[in-house]
Amino acid sequence: MTFIDPQHPLLSTPNRITQADFSGWIQERGIYFAQEWSKDYQPIFSAHDPNETPKEGSLLYADYGKGHFMYTGLVFFRELPAGVSGAYRLFANMISAGK
Repeated sequence: MTFIDPQHPLLSTPNRITQADFSGWIQERGIYFAQEWSKDYQPIFSAHDPNETPKEGSLLYADYGKGHFMYTGLVFFRELPAGVSGAYRLFANMISAGK
């Protein structure tokens, strides 16, 4: 996982997300990454498996009115039940966006 903007609030508030937060993710880190999106969305990560081209659609973020909109292809449905702490930390940042 490459952090496109390491200072983005999703990577820093309330938890500072680091590469260590992606250790221990089970099976795959993501599926159904977005292929294209409006310029209003900011990709948060660039990710790829060995011998693949980088993909930036794993987590997209946009301000929307008084709130925020996010799309993710990260597999929280696998990571959270497995107790992967980095997934919990990132998920907490996502639900805390704008607070």
